[in-house]
Amino acid sequence: MQIKNLKKVSKRIKKAVENKEKIILFGDVDMDGVSSVIILKETLMNLGAEGIICYFPDRNKDGYGINKKALERISEYGKALLIVMDCGITNFDEIKLAKKFGFEVIIIDHHQILGGKLPQASIIIDPLQKGDKYPFKKLATVGIAYKLSQEILGEKLSKALNNNFLELVALATIADMMPREEDNQEFIIKGLASLQTTLRPGLKVFFEMDWAKNASINEIAQRIISTINISEPTKDNLNQAYLILTSIDKQKADVLIEKLLEQGRQKGFRIKEITEEVEGRIFKNPEEPVIFEGDSSWQPFLVGAIASRIYNKHSKPIFIYCRMENESQGSVRTPKNVDAVKLMTKCKKYLITYGGHAPAAGFRLKNENLEKFKQCLIKNLK
Repeated sequence: MQIKNLKKVSKRIKKAVENKEKIILFGDVDMDGVSSVIILKETLMNLGAEGIICYFPDRNKDGYGINKKALERISEYGKALLIVMDCGITNFDEIKLAKKFGFEVIIIDHHQILGGKLPQASIIIDPLQKGDKYPFKKLATVGIAYKLSQEILGEKLSKALNNNFLELVALATIADMMPREEDNQEFIIKGLASLQTTLRPGLKVFFEMDWAKNASINEIAQRIISTINISEPTKDNLNQAYLILTSIDKQKADVLIEKLLEQGRQKGFRIKEITEEVEGRIFKNPEEPVIFEGDSSWQPFLVGAIASRIYNKHSKPIFIYCRMENESQGSVRTPKNVDAVKLMTKCKKYLITYGGHAPAAGFRLKNENLEKFKQCLIKNLK
C-alpha cells in the first residue's frame, strides 16, 4: 500500500528532470522542512538534475510557509515546477497566486487538511487527504520525502545514500515530535544507528565536541536538533540549517555551528525574558481560559519556543504572537483535549492563514481582529 499520489509525483519529477525543466524546492524553515528539501534535492541530483533552486522563507519578512512575498521573489526565476514541502496544504490563495505566476505546483505535506478542502495544486501528497489508504497517518514530511526518494530512485538508491537520508529522517521526525511508532520508530532506530558513522561533515562536527564524548546517541541527536532549530535565513534565501547539513567542508560547518550556538545563547536569554513577561501578565488574569498574549517587540521566530515554555506550566490553550505593523503572526500549543486546528477553524473568519497539527499550530491575522479572534476562541472553548 502506497501513499496516495506518490507514484504520480515520482513520474512527474522524472519527466521534469528528463526535459531539463526548472525545479524549485520550497520548504518550511524547521528541521522537517529543511531535511525534506535536502533529501529531494539530493535525489534529483542522483537522477542527473542540474540547476535545482532551493528556497526557504524568511519568517521575519515573509511569514510562515508559502506566502505572497516569497512567491514574488521566486517568480523572478520564471516558470518552473514548484515543489512545496512541509507547508502549503492550507494555502489556498497562495497556490492560486503561484499558478498565476506560471508555476506548476506540487504539495508534499503532512499537516491537517481544513474542512476536507485542498488547494488547487497540480498534485498533492498528504496522507491525511481523502482517499489515501496508506495505514500510517503520522509521518513527518521528511518521512514522505524519503518514501518518494525510494520510489524515484528504486535500485539506484545505494545503501550509503539510503543511510544518509535515514539520518535526516530520524532527526526531523524527532524534531517534529511525531509519535515514535510504526514507520517512525523504524526510521528513528535505523537513522540514529547510521548517524553514529555519518558521512555528513555538518553532523560529524557534533560528535567531535567535548560534551559528546560521554553522551548517548539520543543526547547527541537532541543537541543537533536544538542547534539546527535556531537557524536563521541567509541572504540567498537559504538558511543556516541547510548550509550545515549540506556542507562538504567540515571547517566551514564548524564555523557555522559555533555561530549558531552563540545565537542560541542570545535567543535563550531573550526567550527567558519574554516568558517571564508573559507569566507576569498571566498572574494578573489567572482565570482566563486561553492565554492569548503578544507584543510588537517579540520576534516571530521566538514565539514557538515561548508558547512551548508557557504551555509546560499551564494546562490550557496558549496563543503567543508577534504584533507587526498591520498584521500579527503566532504559534499555538494546546492540551490533548483541544485540537488547535479545529478550534481555529471555528474562528477562521478572523484569520488570514492558519494550520498545523492538533497540539501545535500557527496563525496569521490582521491586528484589528486580534480581540475578536480571542473572544471567539474563548466562546468556542466553552
